[in-house]
Amino acid sequence: MFTDIETFQQTLVASGLAPVLSGRHDSEEFRAGIVARDLGPLKLIELVTPEGECFRDARCARADDEELWQIDLVTRGLARVEQGRGTADLGPADLVLIDPARPVRFASTASTHVTMLVPRRELRLRPGDAARLAGVRIKGDRGPGALVSSLARDMARSLTGFRAGEADRSAAAVIELISVALEAQLGDARPGPDEALRDRILGYIEARLSHRDLTPASIAAAHHTSVRRLHKLFQDQPLTVAALIRQRRLERCRADLARSDRTVAAVAARWGFADPAHFSRLFKATYGYNAAALTSSSRARTVKVPAARPGEDGGVHVIER
Repeated sequence: MFTDIETFQQTLVASGLAPVLSGRHDSEEFRAGIVARDLGPLKLIELVTPEGECFRDARCARADDEELWQIDLVTRGLARVEQGRGTADLGPADLVLIDPARPVRFASTASTHVTMLVPRRELRLRPGDAARLAGVRIKGDRGPGALVSSLARDMARSLTGFRAGEADRSAAAVIELISVALEAQLGDARPGPDEALRDRILGYIEARLSHRDLTPASIAAAHHTSVRRLHKLFQDQPLTVAALIRQRRLERCRADLARSDRTVAAVAARWGFADPAHFSRLFKATYGYNAAALTSSSRARTVKVPAARPGEDGGVHVIER
């Protein structure tokens, strides 16, 4: 078990989870544990945590987190998860979808959780659907949610002995069950006309982030509405339309800078920032470090990874002290 908060947080990141910052914990009584297991592309992480709070903000942002969805299951204790418009009060067996690339706040009693990390390419969610689902409680005592809850709890302790092909097929089945549970949750809260229009607009923005002429005026015209109504659609959202475009462009830039050898100016231009100096100031104000430093560190981290041998995909990684 871990008795040091900082070491525990570092091990969380090593296990594949997005970084978090400590909010409220009793450091003198801190005891926590982690066990991480892989099933093909699916990663399961079992956490034992004391009572306390933690959160994730722009300082925690990593490019890799944009490639994953996080599904949390409470197996013991109580937890509250706040993300976007959603607040999920979770009891044993309940689940919640979390976007690891976005700010989130956690609070819990002494508890045990199972976290599933799923590649976004495997669990396809439209932007509007993801926004409605993030931070919303999925009941684990009935329907598809109960099946996912039971399976995740059992899998967290029994993922051994899989060959590579078996691991991939089993992961695909689990991911399909997760998709069914999420679709059922969406079915319980069908969007009204305004939500449906906002969802279409979110998809439109996502598909055109690289267009320099993407503005509230051009978005309103493309959807045959007024700029005033467009702003009204987003008045209860965390970000205005312009701020959302800016944030998503910054996130795309950060991901590209971490993965490629392009210059800062080239990446900024690719995602609609005409002025490299303005982009650099905005990037540093948002993330707390220079964009150029990200390109340097990503090049220094280039590592060759050996191909997995049959049988390794179902491996077990125990990260516990």
